[in-house]
Order: sequence, then C-alpha cells, then structure tokens
Amino acid sequence: MNSFKKVSLIIAAALTSTMLVSPAANANAGTVTLTVAGTAATGGTVVTTPVSLPVPADNSIDAADALKIAVTSVDTGTVVTAVAVNATIVPALATSTAPVTASNGTSTLSIATGTGTAADFYVYTKSSAVGSVSITRAGTTTIYYVQGTAGALNSITLTAPTSGAAGTAATLKVSGYDVFGNLKSGATINTLVSSNGVATATALTTDTATATLGTKEQVVTLPASGSVVVTAYATVAAAVTGLSTPVGAVTATITVRDLAGELAAKIAELAVANAALAAEKAGRANDSVTAAAALATANAATAKANAEAATSKAAADLAAATYKAEYNALAKKWNAKNPKAKVALKK
Repeated sequence: MNSFKKVSLIIAAALTSTMLVSPAANANAGTVTLTVAGTAATGGTVVTTPVSLPVPADNSIDAADALKIAVTSVDTGTVVTAVAVNATIVPALATSTAPVTASNGTSTLSIATGTGTAADFYVYTKSSAVGSVSITRAGTTTIYYVQGTAGALNSITLTAPTSGAAGTAATLKVSGYDVFGNLKSGATINTLVSSNGVATATALTTDTATATLGTKEQVVTLPASGSVVVTAYATVAAAVTGLSTPVGAVTATITVRDLAGELAAKIAELAVANAALAAEKAGRANDSVTAAAALATANAATAKANAEAATSKAAADLAAATYKAEYNALAKKWNAKNPKAKVALKK
C-alpha cells in the first residue's frame, strides 16, 4: 500500500511540472505588421527583396523614412527585442517638439509590454546596402530586411592623373554621393577641360551598373605642351544642419610631359656623368703610374743603401779580422818570450 502511494505521488508531481511549463512552451509570438507611412510595406521577408526606404537626407526621421514594426497579440508581459545590422532602431518618429535625427537611435532595443500585448518601434537606414532587423519575442525570432535609396546628389569627386605624355589619352573619373556617402546613380556631373586657352564642357551621367555605380569616366587627349585643367561641377543639394557640407565643384591639373625632351635631357646628363667617370679613371691611372715610379725610386734608393751598408760591413769585418790576426801574432811572440806574463788571444 505504501509503495502504491509513493508511485501515485511521483506521477502527480510529474503531471504538475508538465502543466507548469506548458504555457511557456506555447507562449504567443503574436503578429508582426510592417508599414511605411501607414501603408503596408512591400517585401522585407527575404534578403533579395528588402523594404526600400529613402535615406533621411533632411536629417529628420519621419514616417516616410522608417519601417514601422508593430508586434501585436503577444502575451501580457512579453519582452520584444530588436537587433539591427546596418540599420538603426528608434522607439518613435520625429515631431515638432521632439526631433529625431540621423544621429539618433541604436542597434538594439528591448520593449517590455508590461500589462499590454503590443510593441511598436521604427527602423531607418542611411546606407544603400541591405540591412536587417531581427525581432525576438516569446522564443520566436524573425528577420526583416531593409535597404536605403540614395538621396539627392550632395558631393562630387574628380580623379585624374597628375601628369601624362603629350598626345596621349588621359582618363578622368567623376563620382557622385548623397549626404551619407552613398554612390548616386543617374546624377549629372559636368566637366570643363581647359588647355592652351581652349575650354570644352561635357555633361556626364553617373552609371547605374553595380560595378561602376555612381561613377563616370571621360577620356581626353593631352596637348603637345603646357597643362590641362579639369573642373568638375554639379548642382548639389542645399546644406542641411547636422549633415556633411555639400561639395559642388572640384578641380584637378594634369601636367603635360615632353617625353622626347626629358629623354634628351637624361641622355645629356648621362654623357656628362660618363665624361666625369672617364676623367676620374684617367686620374686614377695617372696616380697609379706616379705611385709606381715613386715606389721604384724608393726601392732603388733602398737597394743602394743596402749595398753601401753591406760594403761598409764587409770593410769593417775585414779590418776587424786583420786587427785580430795581427794582434794574435804579436801576442804569441810575446807569450813565447814571456811565459810568466802571457796575454790572452782574441777570438
């Protein structure tokens, strides 16, 4: 009987535990609605079809600039978390009394519904590259994609070689950007190429192809001499407080090089260098001859000195030998006559 009661208690405890965790496992993820300026957003659920948003070029995050994400019908107390990549999250849009600018917002945001069952927030982007926002609630995560549309032309750049050979082709490249640095396609950028009193104006339209987006090249033929001054200019957007200053004109100068003249100058320089080298070699050879003669004279003087020294030594040796012989002969005679007063012989 006691064993049966224990088994019954274990089963009851297990059933109670299952009943307690069941609500969490079946928590309501609710409904997510995407709108832009009150109209249902197009796309957004796959990376290849993101929601298209204009970048906030006026530095105000308004309804037209942002994707509203409304999470509804979640369980009371649910925490909704959003994480953005290459996009920005704000909890509210700009109003006349509470501005929201392109410097506001974060990459993450958590909203506790508390006693409610809904959470709203907004996503905007300053980039023409695809961004994403991940929405997590009640254990469910959904990813939505956004992509900015470049704003009005705000700045231009000009790339040109610093120099080029006379009569050759030089490639110029203009690029257009919006206020956030996104390449701007379809923009009109003019060039004015001036050389030797002649100026030629050309209107260029920046490319739409991905590889050359927002850029355009122009080829010019360099004159025989002088320089070429290139000015690129365009109509750009008005300055907006808080955003980068517009740049509507840039200039570059290409110096025309006379390659034949430069080559002749280098050949002349080489000839001078070769002449100097030859003179130096000749000087070294003359120095070598002079040194050799001086050495021979010194060697001859040394040989003469050595010979004279040898002669002097021989004479001295002979004189010493003669003296010793004569001395020893006399000493022997003395010793023979005076055996008790002998003198030593010289060796």
